[in-house]
Amino acid sequence: THWQTWIENHIPGVQRVEQDWDEPILARWADNIRLAIDQCPKSIWLVAHSFGCLASVAAAVDRADKVNGIMLVAPADPERFTPSGVRPADDWDATESIRGLLPTKRLKFPSIVIASTNDPWMQLPKAKLWGECWGSKVLALDSVGHINTASGFGPWPQGLKILREFQSIYDLIPLGEINSINTSKPQRGRGSQLAKARHITRQHLGF
Repeated sequence: THWQTWIENHIPGVQRVEQDWDEPILARWADNIRLAIDQCPKSIWLVAHSFGCLASVAAAVDRADKVNGIMLVAPADPERFTPSGVRPADDWDATESIRGLLPTKRLKFPSIVIASTNDPWMQLPKAKLWGECWGSKVLALDSVGHINTASGFGPWPQGLKILREFQSIYDLIPLGEINSINTSKPQRGRGSQLAKARHITRQHLGF
């Protein structure tokens, strides 16, 4: 009943990246997304929600050459997560968050952040700050919660419209401008964003 399923059914050729919803571990989620990007023969658009936004950014930054753009809906606050999952209520200050595992510079592909004025998982000023770091267009919706089924987002025609307009704007960018935006080589090995996340995650999970 989630809007992602609804949008998926309205766009031919969409691939869903399956994740373990009970264990939001950044390195694992980002690894699954990056694998899907690598397996796709063409350049792709990413549409993500909540914790999936954080994982998508962490994965896409290493594969900027294959990402046309990314739509981030109601990104979760990275401070609410540690490398091993959701931060326990009694461990708010003791364990390092995943904030340091996320890119903090302008992304080398177009991006849009759709946030809410009353999202319980990310305060709007924080969403705007992350959007500013990533060079994203930020669209703030009024009082729509976490933009999920609990806040009434099954079918979401507005979201599909935003995505299509975002894609059409990108398609109108002159070729020279596209090349100047996205000329990065894929990042692999120890120098990649995901490698850093994997290393920290192993330390926390003990493997």
